[in-house]
This record gives sequence, structure tokens and C-alpha cells, in this order.
Amino acid sequence: MKILVVDDEEGVRISLKKVLQRDGYEIVLAENGRQAIDMANAMVNEIETVISDFKMPGLDGLETLMEIGKTNPEIIKIILTGYATLDRAIESVNSGIDGFLTKPFDNNELRLKIKEFRIKKRLKQFVPRQVIQELQTLSKNLNSRNQKVTTLFADIRGFTKLSENLSPKMLSELLNLKYFYPLDNIVFEYGGTLDKHIGDCIMGVFGAPISQDDDAKRAVMCAIKMREKLAEINDGLSKKDLKIPVGFGISTGEAMVGIFGSQVRKEYTALGRKVNLASRLERIAKEGQILICSDTHEEVKDFFHCEEIKNVAIKGMEGEQSIYNVVGAA
Repeated sequence: MKILVVDDEEGVRISLKKVLQRDGYEIVLAENGRQAIDMANAMVNEIETVISDFKMPGLDGLETLMEIGKTNPEIIKIILTGYATLDRAIESVNSGIDGFLTKPFDNNELRLKIKEFRIKKRLKQFVPRQVIQELQTLSKNLNSRNQKVTTLFADIRGFTKLSENLSPKMLSELLNLKYFYPLDNIVFEYGGTLDKHIGDCIMGVFGAPISQDDDAKRAVMCAIKMREKLAEINDGLSKKDLKIPVGFGISTGEAMVGIFGSQVRKEYTALGRKVNLASRLERIAKEGQILICSDTHEEVKDFFHCEEIKNVAIKGMEGEQSIYNVVGAA
């Protein structure tokens, strides 16, 4: 794993390299923001962390890190600053920066901080951020309980065929940067809990651990935004015969929510018939279709134009006579 160090002072670059190499990192160096951006673009799948000085000629550290983040959203972004600019550096955390370090730095403290930032970044990728927030407040909202939720599933149509036509590197970049990253962020944008990825399937839960009055509405809005974003992404793909076709399923109702698992691994999730129904709806959805159950439709019918699909046989879901395809906003 590589760390990119960006600083206009050669002494700082060399010092950081010596310190971080002790922990087994491979260090690459850049003396300005533009050079760092070019290096990050060239090694998009190799550089895990970038540490940039805050105050530099030309592009400053924040501008450099934000530009690198556009190419590699998963990269860990750290600001290096002197005490004179500490307040501005702290503010930069609100701009998507994962952490900051102060100069002059203590070598051992620096190494511990890098490990801390890496762990926090990875933790956010494995644990829904709403769950992290609830853990920090010692909330009882994570206790197992029955809760009305709206569950959303999004899945690629024909993923096996898609994967067979791409190299592992191309498939990884397509999934991580063009599918999971933009769609996961849309779940966050609409206040959903990113439950998990199941292969190429995305599961989002609206209403747990925190419940709101418009959970069903926000779930449908999320799916519509996802559909629009994918259309934009597909239009921009370089290969003419390459696209990411996705279907969506949404269901509303009682589910068992909480932390489930073993002593080896636990996860916060939602379980139950209505969750399974959302998964079944996603499986029968065609490319671009957003299929919702009758209970979801009852809650959102005033906000969206939906077409009823009658007499659909859904495996294991006897009694679900009608489902609806969401065309768009009412």
C-alpha cells in the first residue's frame, strides 16, 4: 500500500518518508499540488492515503486533496499544517478531509495518527455511519426490536455477462467508482442506512436506527436519484457497448432491526418478510424499473406517478396481488 506525501519543503517530504517507511508503507513524493494530482491519477489503484501540506504555492492542500478525491473517492485524505493555520485545517475536516496533522510532528504520534485515520476510514466503509453515531451516544436505538422500515434493493442486471467481458482491474474500477460509490452516497444523501453490499447488490434501510415520518418517500426519491445518476454515468462510459443496467425493489412494513451475528462478526441489519419482499421485487425488476409494494405505494402515491402491475406472482410472497412501477415525480 502506498502513501503519497505532498509538501513544497523537501526536508518535510524526506522526514515523513523515513518515519512512515518504518511501518512498511511504500512512500511516493510530490512537491506541489499539480504533481500530486497527476501521480494520484496515474496510480489510482495503488495509493491508499495522501498527506498534503496545507499551505503551498499554487494549489493549496485542501484544493489538492479535493481534486484527488474526485478521481479516487475512497482515498484517505490528510492535511498537514503548522499551528498558524490550524483553525483553517480543522475546518477542512468538514470538507471531506479524514484528518489533520500538525507541524512540527512527533514521529511516534504521527505514526499512531496515520493508523487511527486508516482505521476510522475503513470502519466507515464497513459500519453504517448512522450506527456509528448511535454507538457514540450510547443510544438504545441499536437494540433489537420490531420497527416499521422501508427497504431498498438495487442490483445490476446481467452482472455475470458484464464481468466476463471486463478484466479484473476494469471491473473493479467500474463497480467501485461508477456504481457503489455514487449510489452509496445517494443513500446517505436521503438519510438512509447503507445496510450492506451483497455481491453487486446494494441494500439500504430507511427508518432504522432512526425513524422519520417520510421514510418511504425518501426511499423512493433515493431510487429515482440513483436511476438518474446511472443514466448519466452510462452516457459517459467510454466503451459504447458498456453500461450498468440496474433494477430496484422497495418495500415498507414491520421488520426486526438490530445488531445480529456471532462473536466473530456482527452487523446492524433488518430482517423479515417485508425485507424479503423488497429483494424479490428487485429480482423481477427490469433495467430502470423501480418496483414498490402496495404498502409503499399507499404512503407515496401523492408524491409519485406510479403504474399498477396486477396479478404478479412473487415467489414466497403469497397475498401480494399488486405492485407498482415508479415512473417519476407526480
